[in-house]
Amino acid sequence: MLYLSNLIYHPTACPTAILKAINLELAPQKLGLIIGPSGSGKSTLLEILSGLAEPTSGGVFWREQELLAEQLQQLAGLVFQFPERHFCGGTILEELRLGHPELGSERVRQALSEVGLEHLSLSAQPHALSGGQQRRLALAVQLIRQPNLLLLDEPTAGLDWSMRRQLVNLLAKLKQDWTLLVVTHDAGDMLAIADSCWTLNHGELKSVDPAILKAKVQEPQPAA
Repeated sequence: MLYLSNLIYHPTACPTAILKAINLELAPQKLGLIIGPSGSGKSTLLEILSGLAEPTSGGVFWREQELLAEQLQQLAGLVFQFPERHFCGGTILEELRLGHPELGSERVRQALSEVGLEHLSLSAQPHALSGGQQRRLALAVQLIRQPNLLLLDEPTAGLDWSMRRQLVNLLAKLKQDWTLLVVTHDAGDMLAIADSCWTLNHGELKSVDPAILKAKVQEPQPAA
């Protein structure tokens, strides 16, 4: 169980808090979806959950244990928005082994299989892959670390309809084994697989029923 208790992030240089008394619960092997516009604090929240930033006050708990930033770095795997921009390896194998030079080929192949890329050559260049394959590789980079929590920032951004659908299907499969928290400005693709939803506006988080959001998305649009 991921549990956030009265989490506040208020840098001294900011007149108001970026995150305001955030409370959230997400059960294991579920997918949580946070929806909010640019500047709402979504990416900042993921940075705190991945241990890249520390909250001003409040706590992050996993299985009732409060965690420090260093522990969150071990617990969580963060897939950035447009993760392909962060690739450093010249080949798929190099990318997956960055920071883990001891990894054997079996573990590497297992990670690729989990994201549907087992057919690719380990010597292929990450930047030569399609957009959808690059997102899958970015997921494999995190899965190979065996995190308890997967954090995804706008995972379908910039992908065409077909690639978005494939990625959503993959995330639905991954939540059978992992806990996932996704942030996005456009919930449409993800609502079908979301177990819990929240909206984030001006740093304030509010729970919302996924069924209500699905109904809104499916409402017929008025004729022009």
